[in-house]
Amino acid sequence: MSSTNPSIDSTLQLLRDVRRTILRLHKALLDFEKIEYEIVHGKIRNSSEFLQLVIGDEWFNWLHPISQYIVQVDEVLYSKEPIAEAQIHSLLEQARSLLQPNQEGTILEQRYDYAIQREPAIALMHIEISRLLHQ
Repeated sequence: MSSTNPSIDSTLQLLRDVRRTILRLHKALLDFEKIEYEIVHGKIRNSSEFLQLVIGDEWFNWLHPISQYIVQVDEVLYSKEPIAEAQIHSLLEQARSLLQPNQEGTILEQRYDYAIQREPAIALMHIEISRLLHQ
């Protein structure tokens, strides 16, 4: 959805860019956690089993807020209702709060920090998303 307001349009484009980057980051985090899980628990047999683990296994619970954020952004971006600029800013602020690596923080913050420390591609995506979110 776009508007006739250039300010809203540029902010909306930023939200789209953030969503795209977080989606890539989310996939990289899932791949990273799959490898970590398999080191401890053995090989995951197929994608169906992996999906069930992502949905229901405690190991992957820390990723759920990121999944929920992506769904929330999609609901706004693909809604037929007009989007308020304040709503876009709120979603961008949520992303800033959500993606804060911290060794002593919440489980999400700790696991995210660990992934950044262990996987260079995730570290680079974190830099990319941080740049986007601090424009």
